[in-house]
Amino acid sequence: MSTTPRPTGPFTTTNSGAPVASDNESLTVGADGPVVLHDHYLVEKLAQFNRERVPERVVHAKGGGAFGVLETTEDVSQYTRAALFQPGVRTEMLARFSTVAGEQGSPDTWRDPRGFALKFYTTEGNYDLVGNNTPVFFIKDGIKFPDFIHSQKRLPGSSLRDNDMQWDFWSLRPESSHQVTWVMGDRGIPKTWRHMDGFGSHTYQWINAAGERFWVKYHFKTDQGNEYLTGDEAERLAGVDADHHRRDLFDAIEGGDFPSWTLYVQVMPYEDAKTYRFNPFDLTKVWPHGDYPLIKVGRMTLNRNPENFHAQIEQASFEPSNFVPGIATSPDKMLLARIFSYADAHRYRIGANYQDLPVNYPKNAVVSSYSKEGPMRYTFNAPDVPVYAPNSFGGPHADAGRAAESAGWDADGELVRAAATLHPEDDDVVQPRTMYREVLDAAARERLVGNIAGHISGVRTDDIRERAFRYWDNIDTELGSRVRDAYARAQAEQDQPVATV
Repeated sequence: MSTTPRPTGPFTTTNSGAPVASDNESLTVGADGPVVLHDHYLVEKLAQFNRERVPERVVHAKGGGAFGVLETTEDVSQYTRAALFQPGVRTEMLARFSTVAGEQGSPDTWRDPRGFALKFYTTEGNYDLVGNNTPVFFIKDGIKFPDFIHSQKRLPGSSLRDNDMQWDFWSLRPESSHQVTWVMGDRGIPKTWRHMDGFGSHTYQWINAAGERFWVKYHFKTDQGNEYLTGDEAERLAGVDADHHRRDLFDAIEGGDFPSWTLYVQVMPYEDAKTYRFNPFDLTKVWPHGDYPLIKVGRMTLNRNPENFHAQIEQASFEPSNFVPGIATSPDKMLLARIFSYADAHRYRIGANYQDLPVNYPKNAVVSSYSKEGPMRYTFNAPDVPVYAPNSFGGPHADAGRAAESAGWDADGELVRAAATLHPEDDDVVQPRTMYREVLDAAARERLVGNIAGHISGVRTDDIRERAFRYWDNIDTELGSRVRDAYARAQAEQDQPVATV
């Protein structure tokens, strides 16, 4: 008689629910014989294991997140009819933070922008706001996005990251200078995700109940205060704890220290955009607060960790095309490109029916769609609901009034491939120059110079290195001179002979 104690607790089953005879030994011909192919549990277990990773995101691959709530504490109904932004409304939401260029296993503390992606489960459908911890970006037209990302990834031969590629692209695209100044400064490495601001970055459109249109930018100001890591601190943490940011957020929420952000918006009257001094839809520029001050909306609080990282974070999809009535797009060329690109990426990465997954499903709204079939289809209409429109059998029908779709914006002209040049101050270096001269204090400017010089030290090609110096000369001649001097000092120190005893 066996003396092995009988296990307690639930019994193991196959994925179809049938009890499993053994989770320790495969079915074989004798104890030392070959494994048989009809051991369906062994086959199921290995096949499932082979497929348990979805492809990582092309960008923003390394990240983490949590669930929470957005509470609208102020009255902004004069600008938008969106249900989630009405006074007193509390909306369940999910946030995902990430680095941009790094892969799944990369350190959290690389110098890089941080993704700040939000999904709001509103009563009118899911609203996604997919931004960063910077209010600007490297480029202003989506046609350059694949080129930009390729320049920040890895060489095709050695598969190593390469400073030459980065500076080659940046120096040939001066529009990148505002974002590169942000990234090379203190804000390039936040202390934690909890200690950084978030931005919608793009310009969006709000529409109120009367159909009036406004241009809007989102600002999420951290209530924990902005704190940053120095380059040396970031390098140390990369070796000690590559998951520093992911761990910090999880541990804070687990311990009841719920991080929060106060939401503000800048609102521009619709007609102002036509005559504003620079293109307000240019993603490489910010709107000065003196022109359009911050208006408080509410507070976002993260208070619940995911129960399963893969199901609720890795398979979470965020897409700028997820609008709700009262919110719409703008002429921002980067935004218009992202509206196609993100949803298409999810269909490839997660599957055609990615919105059926619980984390992506619009659980607080009624879904009435003619979408059907495809792999991993989970939800479906009753069999008596027609699968086509129009129909004579009471199927779903479009409702323009309920959708409150915006009339868009005024546009007329020939089909061209050109940047907008209608505004007198559409210059790529004005705002980064202002940041260097007027926003950063002396200590922050010194750190900026050191960070830039250190990064340029990794450039091997003389011509690209010289273009990198001129890149900063064009922003501010003093800044360019200081970068050259810092680079020269660093090179001289490297050339010093090592003292021997």
